[in-house]
Amino acid sequence: MIRLKRYLPILDWGKSYDRETATNDLVAAVIVTIMLIPQSLAYALLAGLPPEVGLYASILPLVAYALFGTSRALAVGPVAVVSLMTASAVGELARQGTPEYLGAAIILAFLSGLMLIAMGLFRLGFLANLLSHPVISGFITASGLLIASSQLKHILGVKANGHTLYDILGSILLHLGEINWITFAIGVSATVFLFWVRKGLKKLLLGLGLKPFFADILTKAGPVAAVAVTTVISAAFQLGDKGVRVVGDIPSGLPMPHLPGFDSELWLALATPALLISVIGFVESVSVAQTLAAKKRQRIEPDQELIGLGASNIASAISGGYPVTGGFARSVVNFDAGAATPAAGAFTAVGIALATLFLTPLLTHLPQATLAATIIVAVLSLVDFGAIKRTFAYSKSDFAAMAATILITLFFGVEPGVVTGVALSIALYLYRSSRPHMAIVGIVPGTEHFRNVDRHTVATGDRVLTLRVDESLFFANSRFLEDRIYALVAEKPDIEHVVLMCPAVNEIDASALESLEEINHRLSDSGVSFHLSEVKGPVMDRLKRTDFLKHLSGQVFLSQYDALCTLDPLTAHISESRTPKKAAKSNLWSGPEI
Repeated sequence: MIRLKRYLPILDWGKSYDRETATNDLVAAVIVTIMLIPQSLAYALLAGLPPEVGLYASILPLVAYALFGTSRALAVGPVAVVSLMTASAVGELARQGTPEYLGAAIILAFLSGLMLIAMGLFRLGFLANLLSHPVISGFITASGLLIASSQLKHILGVKANGHTLYDILGSILLHLGEINWITFAIGVSATVFLFWVRKGLKKLLLGLGLKPFFADILTKAGPVAAVAVTTVISAAFQLGDKGVRVVGDIPSGLPMPHLPGFDSELWLALATPALLISVIGFVESVSVAQTLAAKKRQRIEPDQELIGLGASNIASAISGGYPVTGGFARSVVNFDAGAATPAAGAFTAVGIALATLFLTPLLTHLPQATLAATIIVAVLSLVDFGAIKRTFAYSKSDFAAMAATILITLFFGVEPGVVTGVALSIALYLYRSSRPHMAIVGIVPGTEHFRNVDRHTVATGDRVLTLRVDESLFFANSRFLEDRIYALVAEKPDIEHVVLMCPAVNEIDASALESLEEINHRLSDSGVSFHLSEVKGPVMDRLKRTDFLKHLSGQVFLSQYDALCTLDPLTAHISESRTPKKAAKSNLWSGPEI
């Protein structure tokens, strides 16, 4: 039963589900449904798909996540970045508006779902850590700019294409003479209105004496108001006959569930984009889920989240949708509206299903410019130029990775941007790990503490060199350690002892062990003894399983102070003379973990 609860979290929270919890979930579902309807239509448009596909991707995925997900507030569905990545991936294989394009998007969701579930079953959630925060931030900022620029053609009413900033803006400039001014007026008006709703409407309503709860609902309903007003105007004046692009007929009813067809060549072509979408979607989703969970002292299981998101994507594919993940904006709304369990998502699914059944005929005259305005306002909140400035001030290497990710995404496309970001994250990690911080340390007078000689006033002797390494030792940095020790010994001909201080060393792999053996051998040949101090218990346990300790020319000390008392009593006396302390009976390693 416990194992079953791990894979079906609903069995855990469902047993305590009561009327009060259901009421909170229903209220949250109503608010999120109001927000999600225009978003679903808009993001389907961004993905190059018929608008109803966005609604399909907002029904069964929510139910699947309610069964398998662990976050109480995460709202799953179409999101901007994944929609852009879908358009980029599928656009390489089929032309928008064709059955082949829709079929490829469905397969992409199915593949992504299979990959996410496999990653969850094999507990590979840690792989998301390969993307550093600056790279993720850079990618999302670049994606926001790409998405916003791609929607300008709908605001202007011109034809344009392209998947990079250069191609999109170049194509728009070529068609500037074809602007439809009615479309432009609708698009600009809707954009300005939605920005005002987001920034100023709630404050205005509160000033008029409206309760915060209702003010919040009305603010979240801003996109619905924009959709309703522009649809009525478009229908009243038959703007579709005047060159204004409208959504057109949206099929009523729900799709019949079916599995996507198998085409080995197409599935293989979509495998890499599906993997990238899976990783990016998971990172975005789990970040939101963890943030919201922390506010209520709840926790999520990243590996189970992979299964929940995987099930959601498979559900999306079966119902004719495209890749989905947890969205930041709607999840925050869900949280603020009081969602207590994932059941709020299932109730939202019911609301979207009812809208798909009964409201779609009312959207025939909805201008595409309104949906474009909805997307632009939503994604520009993702653009964080402040993060670029902060990263530059803090770390030039992280800034370089962030800048490279932004530029590659903007000018070469989404997939190259993601791949570049992953590669740079790994490369930066390996580079930093290959050059760990190492410090020559000395004793702080009057204490038993040892600090960096370049940062503190410390005492050191001529006979003992103590080097503290602030990183685990493995294949990437073992040679660096060797070179550093050999160089220091060459500089100090009076040295008789080298002590490697290891308080930050959590692991020593086989390559590093060979390096330690080589260091020991070469120092011995030079008449210098090699010692270790403050070795952690698990590391010491592994060293005991080798011959290294038998051949060690020096000793392993429990503390660096013990090492100094044994190897250089005169220097240690500087501390003892000011703060008399008895040395431990045994300076050598006695076995307990430290």
